[in-house]
Amino acid sequence: MLQNAAQTYQSNQVTTATPGELTLMLYNGALKFIKQAKIATEEKNVAKAHEASIKVQNILYELMSTLNNDIPLSKELVKMYDYMLHRMIEANIQKEITILTEVEEYFIQFRDTWKEAMILAKNQG
Repeated sequence: MLQNAAQTYQSNQVTTATPGELTLMLYNGALKFIKQAKIATEEKNVAKAHEASIKVQNILYELMSTLNNDIPLSKELVKMYDYMLHRMIEANIQKEITILTEVEEYFIQFRDTWKEAMILAKNQG
């Protein structure tokens, strides 16, 4: 019963979120799954590390698919997301924590910058 309530809450969060909030959720989700991949890698749990890495890769695909290519910044973001995607694939193949940490740091920077932009937009609007 509690699991159903949690799933309903999460579903409501996603369906009522703004595009900006959804992007923030994706960044936070990627960070959560990178942490899971790192722990699983340390524990030599290859299947769990793979599963978490695939989730991060899927988030990167989602982030790339939502970019507006008419905006010059989007062209730069897609290059960065693509780089991160390739590094995640490499980390998944090699089960390399240092690569996961590298991608994690990029996600932290994106998330923190995104949060600041949302605060600025809210204060101006």
